[in-house]
Amino acid sequence: MDKRISICGSLILAVMFTACGGGGGGASTPVANAPVASAPVANAPPPAPNPAPTPTPAPPPAPAPVPAPPAPPAPAAIEKPSTRVEAARFLTQATFGPTDADVDRLMQVGYAAWIDEQLALPVASHRASWEAADAVAKAASAPTNATQADVLDSFWAKAISAPDQLRQRVAYALSQIFVISTMASAINDQPRATAAWLDLLGSQGLGNYRSLIEAVSRHPLMGLYLSHLRNQKADTRSGRVPDENYAREVLQLFSIGVVKLDEGGRSTGESSYSPADVSGLAKVFTGWSYACPDWPDNACFSNGSANGNSDPDRSFKPMLGYPQYHSADEKRFLGRVVNAQSPSDPQASLKAAMDTLAAHPNVGPFIGKQLIQRLVTSNPSPAYVTAVARAFADNGAGVRGDMAAVVKAVLMHPEARQVSDQAGKLREPVLRLSAFLRAFGFKSESGRYRIGNTDNEASSLGQTVLRAPSVFNFYRPGYVAPNTQSASAGLVAPEMQLLHETTAAGYVNYMRDVVSAGVGSTAASGKRDLQADLTAELALADKPDLLFDRIAGRLIPGSVPAALKTTIVPAAAGIAIPVLNAAGSNQKTLDDARRARVNTVLLLTLVSPEFLVQK
Repeated sequence: MDKRISICGSLILAVMFTACGGGGGGASTPVANAPVASAPVANAPPPAPNPAPTPTPAPPPAPAPVPAPPAPPAPAAIEKPSTRVEAARFLTQATFGPTDADVDRLMQVGYAAWIDEQLALPVASHRASWEAADAVAKAASAPTNATQADVLDSFWAKAISAPDQLRQRVAYALSQIFVISTMASAINDQPRATAAWLDLLGSQGLGNYRSLIEAVSRHPLMGLYLSHLRNQKADTRSGRVPDENYAREVLQLFSIGVVKLDEGGRSTGESSYSPADVSGLAKVFTGWSYACPDWPDNACFSNGSANGNSDPDRSFKPMLGYPQYHSADEKRFLGRVVNAQSPSDPQASLKAAMDTLAAHPNVGPFIGKQLIQRLVTSNPSPAYVTAVARAFADNGAGVRGDMAAVVKAVLMHPEARQVSDQAGKLREPVLRLSAFLRAFGFKSESGRYRIGNTDNEASSLGQTVLRAPSVFNFYRPGYVAPNTQSASAGLVAPEMQLLHETTAAGYVNYMRDVVSAGVGSTAASGKRDLQADLTAELALADKPDLLFDRIAGRLIPGSVPAALKTTIVPAAAGIAIPVLNAAGSNQKTLDDARRARVNTVLLLTLVSPEFLVQK
C-alpha cells in the first residue's frame, strides 16, 4: 500500500473515532495518492424529505442540576484580535472562511466595528442572480429555464465572493434551523422561490425574530413543505380536521423546542407544549394560501389564480389568509386564548400566535444555543447560552428578538475566543469546501461558480445546500456520536451525524479531485469552472517545510501540532523534483513534480483532524 494512502486514511479515521469538539472530472495534475475506496454502509435510508406529522415527543428526564460556572468577563472587554491567528479564528466562525483581506480589516477595526460594517452592507440577492441566469437561459439558441442548479450556483458565488459574509453565513445557519428541502419535489419545482427563500433568511435573519418567524410561517415554500398551504378548517360532516404538521414543527423546531429550558439552555424536565397546544395552533394555520389579485376568491385559495388572474410572484410572496377556509373556533395554545371569531379572521389569529411564540421564554436559549452551535462550538456552557439569551430578551435598548444583537453576542462572547479540549465543532462538508475555496482565492471562469449538486456520499461532499433529508436538517443539535471520546465526555457532536465510512472516504476522493483539477462543471477553457492561484505555493515546492507552514497557516487558524507537520512534510519531500536539464526539455516533468508536492500538502492538510475540527 502507498504510504501516503495510509496517512490519508489514518487521518480521516482519527476524526471518526475521536472527540469531535476536542482541542484540537479528469485531473490535469495528479495528487501523489490514489483514491480511497468507499466502504458499504449499513445505515438505514434517510427519512423522507417531507415527513408525515410526528407525535409530540416526550421530554427527556430532567438532568442532574449543573452548577453555573463563574460569570465570564463582559464581552466588550475583547475589542480587537491580538494576532492574525486570532482574527482568522473569529472569521472562521463569522464567514465562510477567512481571507487575507478580511483578516487585515478585522485587525484594523476590531470585532464590534467589523460586525457593524457587515450589518450595514447591502444584501446580496439570490433571486436577482437566479433571474439573471434565467434570462440568459431563455435567450439561448435552444431556450430553457434556470433551475435549482442556478440557486446552488448563487449560493456558492455569495459564499465565496460576496462582501456581506456575515449575513450570508448567518442565513446558511438559519437554513438549517428553519428547514425546507429541495429533496421534496414540490420545493424542487420552485427554483425562483427557493432563491427568494435564501433572500428571506438573509434579509430577515439579522432583523427581528418576530418578523422572521412570521415571514417563515407565511412563505409558500414552507407552506408546501410542511403542508399548511391550503390547510382548511375542520368539517364535522366529512371528519376533516386541520393539518397539524406545521403547528408541530413551528413549536418543536422553529421557536421553543419540546422541553422547557432555563436561561442557560438546560432542560427543566417539563414539556414546553402539549398535543392540545398543537391542535389549537393548527387552527391558526388554516385558510392560508397564495397571494392572488382576486383574493379571497375560492379559486385563488385552491389554485393561486382566479378569473384568469394570478400573481407571477405568488411562489414567494407571503401567503394570504382566506376567511372562508379559516377556523372561526376558539383557539387555545401556550396559555393564549383566541376567542371564537365571527367572521373568521386569519390575520388576527396569526398575530396572536406569532406574538405568543416570539414572547415565549424558551426562544432565546433555544434559538440562541443553536446559533452558537452552527457558528462557534457544539457544547457552549450555560453561561454562554445565558448571555446570548439575554441579548435576545433585550438588545440593550429594550428591544426583544433583535437577531443582529444575538449574533453579535454569539461571536463576541469570551467563550468564543477560548480554545480548549471541549471547544469548537466538526466542520460540516459544505463549510470545509468553502473555507478551502476562500483561503486559496478560487475564481470562477464563468462567473457563475458552477459547483452544482454535491449529494453523492461516495464521490462528493455527501451534503448539498438546501437538500436536507427532512425538516430535522442534516443532523440534530443534540446528536451524540456513539463509541467516541466525545460521547464518553458527555459532549454532543451534531455534524458527526453525517460521518460514516462512505462519507469519510468520499470526502477524501472528492478533495483529491478538487485539489488536482479544480471544482465545478467544465468551463469554456476545458478546465473546471473554479481554479485556485497556487503561484506562491508552487514557489515553495522545493522547501516542503515552508510549503506546509504556508498551507497550514491558511487552513488551520491556530497552533498546528508538530506531529501533523512531521507526517505531511516527509510525504511531500518523498516526491522527487528533477533538475532542469541543459535543454530544458524536462520542464513539464519538473513542473508536474512541484504541483504534486503542493497537491499532497494541500490534500493531507484538508483531511487532517486539525482542519476538519473548527477550534
